[in-house]
Amino acid sequence: MAHHGRGTRARQVSPERRQLILATCCLSLFIVGLDNTIVNVALPTIARGLSASVSGLQWIVDGYTMVLASLVMLAGATADRFGRRRVFQTGLTVFTVSSALCSVAPSLGWLIAFRVLQAIGGSMLNPVAVSIISSVFQGRAERAWAIGIWISMFGVSMALGPVLGGILTGTAGWRSIFWVNVPVGLAAIALASRCIPESRSGVQRRPDLVAQVLVIVMLGSLIYAIIEGARTDWREPAIRGLFGLAGVALAVLVLWDLRRKDPLIDPRYFRNLPFTGAVLTGICAFGSLGGFLFLGTLYLQDTRGLPALDAGLHMLPAAAAMAVCPLLAARLAASNGLRVPLTVGGAALTLSMAAMSRLTASSGEFYLIATFMVFGIGLGMVDGQISTAAVSAMPPSQAGLASGIASASRQMGQALGVAISGALLNANLHGPVRTEFASASRPAWLLLTGCGCAVLVLGLTTTRAMPRRNEPEVVAEGPTEKREPLPPRAASVQPRTLQVLAPSVQDLEPHLQDPDPPVQDLEPLTQPMWLPRDPVAQQPGYYAPAAGNPSVLTRRDQVYYRRRWRASDDQG
Repeated sequence: MAHHGRGTRARQVSPERRQLILATCCLSLFIVGLDNTIVNVALPTIARGLSASVSGLQWIVDGYTMVLASLVMLAGATADRFGRRRVFQTGLTVFTVSSALCSVAPSLGWLIAFRVLQAIGGSMLNPVAVSIISSVFQGRAERAWAIGIWISMFGVSMALGPVLGGILTGTAGWRSIFWVNVPVGLAAIALASRCIPESRSGVQRRPDLVAQVLVIVMLGSLIYAIIEGARTDWREPAIRGLFGLAGVALAVLVLWDLRRKDPLIDPRYFRNLPFTGAVLTGICAFGSLGGFLFLGTLYLQDTRGLPALDAGLHMLPAAAAMAVCPLLAARLAASNGLRVPLTVGGAALTLSMAAMSRLTASSGEFYLIATFMVFGIGLGMVDGQISTAAVSAMPPSQAGLASGIASASRQMGQALGVAISGALLNANLHGPVRTEFASASRPAWLLLTGCGCAVLVLGLTTTRAMPRRNEPEVVAEGPTEKREPLPPRAASVQPRTLQVLAPSVQDLEPHLQDPDPPVQDLEPLTQPMWLPRDPVAQQPGYYAPAAGNPSVLTRRDQVYYRRRWRASDDQG
């Protein structure tokens, strides 16, 4: 159960120190996001250096993403209880030390073990950094700005990973891809110890250790069975037993969390269709990313014979599109609803994966680069809107957990994408990778095409288009309660257009809300009040200082504005 007490908030700090705190949190997110993708380009070189098989390469990637997905929910509750700065510094230390150990790993087994240790440290960084930023930036407008800057760093690091990995591997060897984390981690540790004040939450959730163990057992047994089943035999009793164990762990997890007051993952959330659609979209979209990076790297280096540096540069069009498209997707979502960017992204993912299934060793450069760019456009359109869809579908009081589950779905999807695509490649590979990869990888590319189709269908079926401006009733994406139609707009009210601050500020909506003012406390209106255009339809997290809006517009703000509006009508 939750323990209520007097939480310790960060004391007031100077603007210069707040900028250093934000820079520290951005550094932590940068190295975690970078390690999601930087390793993929170095996989063929690692395979030659450590005599690793395809399944061994899968474990190098999945050992990181699987553990990160399993522990990210627990880390936030631990930081709220024991202190955010303490947990944040612990995570930075573990991540930095394990990165150095990865660079000197003597064998494949040790490298996988150090990657798991990296993920344990990385799981303590992202959710804790969110709480640190929210406790230091106490004004709603500046908090929204800080969170937007922080979130944008993740997209940059994810996009930069393949390119930087290719450059480092081609010039200094595969071990250098882990060196980059060490100076960045040390700088973040020094800044954290000097700049970040200690803080705790006033409402402390008791860690659900039983559910945490069940999540680890479920994901671990499922991914192990997928990877090793392709290497050995799917019909072996041990492999079938692991699939059964994953199913039993899932069933027990659902029954356990249904009985708890503070569950790790509340199964009742999945009764909400838009929320379930957002989680499935995250799994499918990032499953495509995991498969694309794993198969694409092997294709470029083993089939086409490109060095690591050239392979990384071939990933540059996809990386650029992944970095730019989230801003365009946010603008489309603000004006047309979530359906537009999700369906456009799903269509682009489907088209690019179908095109990659036709790759051969002699495919033209233009065809290859265009296909990679279309994939980057698809993922960029979808990525920023996954958390938006999940948070918008749930009540504000549950937005934090909804965002955490959506974030975990990304990591889970990437782990499953690498496991399944690599398993299909391994099962169909009956000769050297250089000559047999194109035909052996075709079933995996077709499966990833199905993931893109799933994103497209989910975008069409689980989201709503933005209503027309002249409709009397305006409904937010995925509401959990019915709202009465708005009264006709008064002539004195001047509509404003909201502009986009950041594509995924909605991840942190619970930290941006003020208490809902009671109706009886409303003051009489003596002047025409400003009201945003279509307040319920606007997604939370869009900000327009030029229009006079001093804060992020949340659902509680919408209720407040509506009550003030009705009070004005009653007086008139």
